[in-house]
Amino acid sequence: MSTNLIEKLKEAVIVGDRDEAIKISREIIDKGLDPLEALKRGLVAGVLEVGEKWVREEVFLADLVMSAEAMKAASEVLKPEIIKRGGVVKKFGKVIIGTVAGDIHDIGKNIVATMLEASGFEVIDLGVDVPTETFVEKVRELKPDVLGLSALLTTTMLEQKNVIEALKREGLRDGVKVIVGGAPVTEEWAKSIGADGYAEDAVRAVRLVKKLLGLEG
Repeated sequence: MSTNLIEKLKEAVIVGDRDEAIKISREIIDKGLDPLEALKRGLVAGVLEVGEKWVREEVFLADLVMSAEAMKAASEVLKPEIIKRGGVVKKFGKVIIGTVAGDIHDIGKNIVATMLEASGFEVIDLGVDVPTETFVEKVRELKPDVLGLSALLTTTMLEQKNVIEALKREGLRDGVKVIVGGAPVTEEWAKSIGADGYAEDAVRAVRLVKKLLGLEG
């Protein structure tokens, strides 16, 4: 029964059925099954599978967005029960992410944040149009392992450099890995502004973060 329900939960996430994912998550709790297993083998496994399909261009961005939304909604049902039972969702590291000042695009950033959460990272999403000072303040306050800076416009790419320079001035740069991304961003741009890495999509962003933190080769 447990395996069957978890497989159904995974499938609901894969097809992006938010309501079904929530319904099955509640059923799992009602039947006294392990919510942590459901989170890992159902929700996380489902969204990561869709992410890999997206990289292989087997599904559209809209499919990944729907899967991510289903995963997040259902996880809100399971997480309180995990805590109630004394379970712990292991976190590999802390990531702050946001879209730089002057830019209000968030779809790519949101997908990266969700994929990082699904992969076991604590993610603090600062939203869009985030001032450089806010990034600096949050790095100082929360001491993340990684800072992710998104820019979807060529006119806002320079803000990524501004944030890195501000971190240097405040003596915070050496304590955090900085990754950049966004439609106009390239590997060459990342290197030129002193970022630690660049990822062209959410799945590669997860791999990059893991590599930077020594979690995989």
